[in-house]
Amino acid sequence: QITPLVEFTNIKCTSIDKKFDEFEYCRLKSVNRSYKYMSLKVNLYKVPITKVKVNFALLKRYSGYKPFLYNITVDACKVLKHPKSNPIFGFFHGLFKMHSNMNHTCPFDHDVVVDKLPTSHINQQMTIVLSFPHGDYLFHSDWFANGVHQATVDFFFNLS
Repeated sequence: QITPLVEFTNIKCTSIDKKFDEFEYCRLKSVNRSYKYMSLKVNLYKVPITKVKVNFALLKRYSGYKPFLYNITVDACKVLKHPKSNPIFGFFHGLFKMHSNMNHTCPFDHDVVVDKLPTSHINQQMTIVLSFPHGDYLFHSDWFANGVHQATVDFFFNLS
């Protein structure tokens, strides 16, 4: 049996209001042929943040990126407090929560970091936990604080 493999291809982080937040770094790093990871850090300038909404969308490339399976918006404060209330958000949050300091409910009074999220972890989630078909994917997320769009993170990967 051939096991699918996830490969990170690109990441783009955009701060909408640089007075509110700014990405210190947003990068993919290839240490060697088998160890690749993603890291990002967003500096928050207006803390504490007590109301957070997140829109997650999974898109697959056909002729351009098209919606694929999921496009949800959640109140992150509520769902982090009651994780079982939204299993789809739980799956997406599970992709990075072990490598992030975004693992508690509101308020957020510190910078947000995702540190060295390896391809191996995403590979397990995307091929063993849920089986996705081969192809190029975009994990798109829009982040809202106090009802205002503050940041966008686009994470591109290939499943072969």
